[in-house]
Amino acid sequence: MPATASFDVTSTVDFAEIDNALNQARKEVGQRYDFKGATAEMDLDRTDKKLTLLADDEFKMNALWEILETRLVRRNVPTKNFKAAATEPASGGKVRRVIEIQQGIPIEAAREIVKFLKDRKLKKVQAAIQADQVRVSSPSKDELQEAIQALRGHDFGVALQFGNYR
Repeated sequence: MPATASFDVTSTVDFAEIDNALNQARKEVGQRYDFKGATAEMDLDRTDKKLTLLADDEFKMNALWEILETRLVRRNVPTKNFKAAATEPASGGKVRRVIEIQQGIPIEAAREIVKFLKDRKLKKVQAAIQADQVRVSSPSKDELQEAIQALRGHDFGVALQFGNYR
């Protein structure tokens, strides 16, 4: 029986990089003319995996999110893993937006990945859900490479990383 090769499909977010992007965004907001004297706060809650933005109005909220998003992209943080809720009113006539940070692959996306690989009918490629990641294995490394290419070409709603290739 030939040995099987495998790789893991994960979706992780580096909170240190998010912190760095937040610091850069805060610095830029402090220097911008359109934010002089305006409320523009960005708070990261690592335990609840939430990012809270507070601004004076919807226009400033969108500008604040755009600044933060460009900083996240520059630091190679996948912005697909940020699930922004609708803007809600906050005290003092301000608006708040709470953004959930997705760490790991949600179970629905993991099931969709497994189903997607089965529908591709790649020879002897097996996919198994393991907590918040998916392990894909096959005796053929070429088939695994095809599976990686197929997964990269499809959108599952979260950013996928491929690691632990053996």
